[in-house]
Amino acid sequence: MPARFVSVDRNTPMLLPPDLREWVPEDDLVHFVIEAVDRLPLKKFRVNHRGTGDKQFPPHMMLALLIYSYANGLFSSRKIERATHRDVAMRYLTAGTHPDHDTICKFRRENLEAFQESFVDVLELARELKLLKLGNVSLDGTHLKANASIDQNVSYQRAVAIREQLRLDVDELLAQADAEEEDSQKLPEEIARREKLASKMERAIEELEARARQRQQKAEAKYEAKKAERREKQKKTGKKCTGREPKRPVKKAEDSKEQCNLSDPDARIMRKNKRASFTQSYNAQAAVDADGSQLVVGQHVSQSASDYAELENGVASIPSQLGKPGSVLADAGYVNGDAFDRLEQDGVEIYCSVHREDAHNERHYDFRPEKASGRAVKEPSDERLVAMRDKLRTEEGKALYGRRNHTVEPVFGIIKAAMGFRGFSLRGKEKVSGEWTLVCLAYNLKRLHGMVEGAKNDAGRPKSSSINTNMDSNDIRTSVAERLLRRIIGTICRRLRRLAAESTAKLAPSPTGS
Repeated sequence: MPARFVSVDRNTPMLLPPDLREWVPEDDLVHFVIEAVDRLPLKKFRVNHRGTGDKQFPPHMMLALLIYSYANGLFSSRKIERATHRDVAMRYLTAGTHPDHDTICKFRRENLEAFQESFVDVLELARELKLLKLGNVSLDGTHLKANASIDQNVSYQRAVAIREQLRLDVDELLAQADAEEEDSQKLPEEIARREKLASKMERAIEELEARARQRQQKAEAKYEAKKAERREKQKKTGKKCTGREPKRPVKKAEDSKEQCNLSDPDARIMRKNKRASFTQSYNAQAAVDADGSQLVVGQHVSQSASDYAELENGVASIPSQLGKPGSVLADAGYVNGDAFDRLEQDGVEIYCSVHREDAHNERHYDFRPEKASGRAVKEPSDERLVAMRDKLRTEEGKALYGRRNHTVEPVFGIIKAAMGFRGFSLRGKEKVSGEWTLVCLAYNLKRLHGMVEGAKNDAGRPKSSSINTNMDSNDIRTSVAERLLRRIIGTICRRLRRLAAESTAKLAPSPTGS
């Protein structure tokens, strides 16, 4: 018997115009994104109200396009533009229009503040759907690569030396151009290239000097605090304090080994741990609801490689419209006794580990070498950290802190692995913060869609006690066939009405009466 194949005919045109809604599944994320974005007030999005120039794309459509693209792993504006031609769901979302990559990139770049407002609106939408109730929050951060190469870093001393060399080269090329009788076409290009590089070095020098001034201000504040402490002690005891007098600090840019990146000066050199490599990155922070929804309720971007100073910033990133969290769960990277005191004074309960994570994981079978498995856990000496350790050893503390690992860690896993977001496309801390807000917004809508669809499936699934045992297989097949037939008839009627309208428009007489 000869092999049989499905007929693939690309030459026969369709008899009726296609309806893209039939090609997109009913449970596809695109329907939920369109419906959710249409409910958002987009007052802060930049719109040309003068009406000059070409027609502009609606902000609702552009925002929905970006959210759906980020949720499906498309971050490049050129790839998003290409998807509006190739992807059926994208064609349905844009209604057959095709914004070019420059329009997409400009919309993303100019509406960073509006993304934050939409992020809050989506959380309020989740609260309206009774899917979010702010209580316990898990806090964590992850390093995401900046749109810059680590090889483009330069120190202060090196930048000064290169700047001087570039100035000498430019003077030499200008003298060479004056000496030549005929104009050379290459000389202006070489001069412009060196002047551009010299301007980058100038910016790097200014950036490193600004950082040195910030370090000087912090050191001055610590110096004054130490002097005030010594004076206060002398007043109480009436005796002169022993020990050396604190010296006034001097922080100069030329004495520091800190480097500045020429592509993105706001990015920093980071590494996750001693076994990881150095990367040019930002520290993306997220506060996640730990009571079941796993929605990102707060987010911000830091330039610090560690999480030591991010506990208060993470709590402050939660929108005031949602209220204050009841408790915050954080790992040992956030240990900061002063931050604990300030947050608890504001009524926020802190559950922060004071030990490394493996101290909380009891292993029945430890496959690590003895050097790693037998390493003693370092106990804290600060009274505040000792109290935090004792709080986490209670049954309530263990139960609450146990939620941290399986609430915030999967969020970063989904963003990095499922959505594929591992690095920023924009440059500069302000723009990077806006893009991180867009990523969290896309994740929240993706998560809400999954929760809503899951609730629908649970509600539509018949229980064993409610199944009609009198219905035989013929009745089931008949009901399914009736529904399918009604859907086909409805589709044909819609297409026939569309064809009739097009035919009437073609047969209508022209204004000249010909």
